[in-house]
Amino acid sequence: MAVSKSKITIGLSVVGALAVVFGTILVFVGPLIIDDQIIKNVEINPKNTLSYTMWKDIPVPFFMSVYWFNVLNPEEILAGEKPMVEQRGPYVYSEKRWKDNITFYDNKTVSYREYRRYFFEESMSVGNESDVVTIPNVLVLGASVMMEFLPVQVRRMISSTFTSFKEGPFVTKTVGELMWGYESKMLNFLNTILPGMMPFKGKFGLFVEFNNSNTGLFTVFTGQDNIRVVHKVDSWNGLKKVNYWKSEQCNMINGTAGQMWPPFMTTESTLPFYSPDACRSMELVYQRSGTSQGVPVYRFVAPKTLFANGSDYPPNEGFCPCRESGLLYVGTCRHNSPVYISQPHFYNADPALMHTVNGLNPNEHDHGLFIDMHPNTGVPMNVSIKLQLNLLIKQVLGISQTGKINEVVLPLLWFGESGYIDGPVLKTFRMNLVILPMVMEYMQYIFIALGLSCIIGTVALHLSKKIEKKQGTVDLTEDKRGSNTDINHGPAHSEKYIEKDTN
Repeated sequence: MAVSKSKITIGLSVVGALAVVFGTILVFVGPLIIDDQIIKNVEINPKNTLSYTMWKDIPVPFFMSVYWFNVLNPEEILAGEKPMVEQRGPYVYSEKRWKDNITFYDNKTVSYREYRRYFFEESMSVGNESDVVTIPNVLVLGASVMMEFLPVQVRRMISSTFTSFKEGPFVTKTVGELMWGYESKMLNFLNTILPGMMPFKGKFGLFVEFNNSNTGLFTVFTGQDNIRVVHKVDSWNGLKKVNYWKSEQCNMINGTAGQMWPPFMTTESTLPFYSPDACRSMELVYQRSGTSQGVPVYRFVAPKTLFANGSDYPPNEGFCPCRESGLLYVGTCRHNSPVYISQPHFYNADPALMHTVNGLNPNEHDHGLFIDMHPNTGVPMNVSIKLQLNLLIKQVLGISQTGKINEVVLPLLWFGESGYIDGPVLKTFRMNLVILPMVMEYMQYIFIALGLSCIIGTVALHLSKKIEKKQGTVDLTEDKRGSNTDINHGPAHSEKYIEKDTN
């Protein structure tokens, strides 16, 4: 039995109206459902397997690449000439990070210590840890600057100590020794006669404090009552602020611990975080939108003001004593050692710094740091943080090992820490936090489009029915007119034939 057009029209009308109503409801309710799903997945909660595992154990590839600046002309530097360096590396280390001592509190915060361990990856490196490089002897040239204001007699005694321990202004060691430490009798001696002054104890190595260590006790908000503060630091080692710097603003502990951020970012958002290694809070700014492995991201980069001096950027005055823009003095939290951090090759720094050392070539691609962030969840998809360690060296009267060194901030090394979400974690993340919300968002438009199509179909059927009805009426009228004509014309013809016969 065929279905009548009237029933089809009614059916399409009902389906269309329901689809439009449901789609319209989704326009208003859909974003709330999506946001609720995101909130449940990004708050720090052991019940959220995906996000909690990512936060606790960081199950993604993470690497540290170290580049050393091998000094080519140590004797000429001692004579007052410009230093010449060549970059060696990268020496790549896989990095394992995990959180321990995790404790949740009633005020919706959680405390933890994050540990880190490094493993050399020779297959990813250019060279191995047995490679030999020459760098300034931090124990001599660094200590000389630290002691330049002591009485000259003391400085001469220190110089004699350097000589007796056969410590010169430059050292040539293997990469492994410079990274993880080598025995120094002089270091033990200095720690004995000048307790607390030296930043190293036992072995001397620039990454001695990194391996098998933690970054301090962080207490952060879980976001369970306010997702806008999730991952934000409440305190570090029990402190609400540090006391390394000269202004309240510079001493503030802002942002997160530098791994995840609150969700629902816009292009006006920034990425503030506290770095224990830099002893300060830092902030990245939005640069552009893009995609990372099929996931939409915002790229955040370091602004030029990050390490600007107080003259170029007044809010940084509290980080002084300042030198050229592009340098941050960290001696205030490193036993007053003359150590500065910057971006690699003095990228984004005062050009004068690059001109004091031969062998540098700063550029954004190789030396700019960035974080590619999925804006809806606050989860980094691709991270590349790059920093350079520099040592201030100069002639110090009374210490013969410093020769006639012209005052210069000499790069020692730079390192980049990089990580990206990949493998099963990426698939799960993309499905739960990207594809499903996207499908939910598109469903509202699909239902509205479907509803409007049904309504248009209903109107078309209705018009078709009216046209057919009108056409049927016209045909019936013409049939009636045709019948009347035949009746009228019949007698006339008969009469003509009768007349003809009569005649």
